[in-house]
Amino acid sequence: MAILGIDIGGSGVKGAPVDTARGELLAERYRLPTPQPSDVTSVVAAVVEVAGQFAGYDRVGITFPGVVVDGVVRTAANVDKSWIDAPAAELFTEQLGHPVAVLNDADAAGVAEVTFGAGRDQRGLIMVLTFGTGIGSALFLDGKLIPNTEFGHLELHGKDAELMASDRVREEEGMSWEKWASRVERYLRHVEALLSPRLFIIGGGVSKKADRFVPLIDIRTPMVPAMLLNNAGIIGAAVTAEQDR
Repeated sequence: MAILGIDIGGSGVKGAPVDTARGELLAERYRLPTPQPSDVTSVVAAVVEVAGQFAGYDRVGITFPGVVVDGVVRTAANVDKSWIDAPAAELFTEQLGHPVAVLNDADAAGVAEVTFGAGRDQRGLIMVLTFGTGIGSALFLDGKLIPNTEFGHLELHGKDAELMASDRVREEEGMSWEKWASRVERYLRHVEALLSPRLFIIGGGVSKKADRFVPLIDIRTPMVPAMLLNNAGIIGAAVTAEQDR
């Protein structure tokens, strides 16, 4: 039976049933704009609407843009603060009528990339970074997730890194690719100094335009674009739900 993956992002809530053996969507994904304000009641309703577009699944994996510990939300940097300490897994399970696994959105994207994409069969310390509304991070050691890292919130030149180098900031400030790439490079060099990873995998919506900025970044660590693009969160959420059986 298929598993439904749903990805809650700062700008959209999207989902689709997933073949967790192949890492492929089994239907065209359905997307809604993230409600504004993105409070608990509104986002749960949006997830229920997305899930209602599909049938024939027995479990659900859901991503959330914040730290999630044992199904409970601990931070909410890019959604309404009413989510802090909300029992997300319990709320979604109650509304959807199926077992639900909830995890950080960047962790989910990383799970997909390490299972099926650019991080497959890679050993050592690998970091997946998603550039979108904010900067998400997922850290893996020999293919095993170290959950809930928040390296997008490192301080860089006195500011939260994602306030300088997220894709949202690039768009809002009308930055050229060259200027934005220089900011991303400074950020990646800071992360390199802290962790010395073997590989950076660059995901998020901007990964579709990797050819515009990756060649402009000069760092020591190898860097590759994510392979699963905007479907990574959906796929990683479903894989996590499958692993939680």
